[in-house]
Amino acid sequence: MMTLRIGIVGLGGIAQKVYLPLLCQARDWDVAGAFSPNQDKARALCAAYRIDSFASLDALAQRCDAVFVHTSTATHFAVVSHLLERGVHVYVDKPLAGTLEQAERLVTLAARKRRALMVGFNRRFAPLYLRLKQQMRQPASIRMDKHRLDSVGPGDMRFTLLDDYLHVVDTALWLAESEDTPPANAGATPAALSALPAAALSSPPAGAPQLTGGTLQGNAAGQMLYAEHHFMHRGCAVTTSMHRQAGSQGETVSAVTAGALYRIEEMRLWRSESQGVISELPVPAWQTVLTQRGFTGAVAHFIDAVANQTQPETSGEQALRAQALVERLTDL
Repeated sequence: MMTLRIGIVGLGGIAQKVYLPLLCQARDWDVAGAFSPNQDKARALCAAYRIDSFASLDALAQRCDAVFVHTSTATHFAVVSHLLERGVHVYVDKPLAGTLEQAERLVTLAARKRRALMVGFNRRFAPLYLRLKQQMRQPASIRMDKHRLDSVGPGDMRFTLLDDYLHVVDTALWLAESEDTPPANAGATPAALSALPAAALSSPPAGAPQLTGGTLQGNAAGQMLYAEHHFMHRGCAVTTSMHRQAGSQGETVSAVTAGALYRIEEMRLWRSESQGVISELPVPAWQTVLTQRGFTGAVAHFIDAVANQTQPETSGEQALRAQALVERLTDL
């Protein structure tokens, strides 16, 4: 089987902390190199990882089968569409694009070009979240909190909702879905997806989460301070919460189900109670933080999808639905 050639676009914080270390531990792929408009940064980082630095996006695209995009949200549409047009598979940080209209166009383009388009919802690949989703039965309620120490701004309310709160909403609603119920359009071929009207991709399908209430609190500058929302999804009550100035940094998921209570902290500490018996799982000594937080699994899943020509779980159309839902939160 042909060895995949992987490229990286954008060499900011997330690329340096997560994707360069992961991708340069190449196993079943080769890292062709990276591109950043900041050529001085690109040359220094590429030299450190012993990979090629490319002078343009097009030059990188010509040498790659798939590319990981870690540029600013405002550039996603231009960068991702350029790569898809040149027949390259794309993994991109969330949100998919700066606007729903741009996101819809990217989903349609990926389907037309028959290329994988995956958005980096890494929490869907966190081992403890996967274990919870597989183990719990008939969840009655799920609550997810993701709070920040002091992270108000600098973007406005909408920016923070799409940049960070989107993770909370997507993960909590994904957990609420039963394992035997496929998501909308699951198994659809790229050709079938390309035939869908763009508006149909972002409109709520049958069985979609129902927003039942919530609140958004901001400051005088229009920046987000607090968000809390309530949904009903597949018979499960789902609550999401985020405070941007909580004085503490933490992420927790709690679930009330038939026969058991669960609580996960920081994607590494597990506690469950059933029939009066409390169970706690030790943190595996060998497990890296990037594995605990789902990044390792997300990267492996995308590369496997490209190699086997299958639809990624967090495909562009899945990300589009999540983005459309979060966009509607500002209408409350």
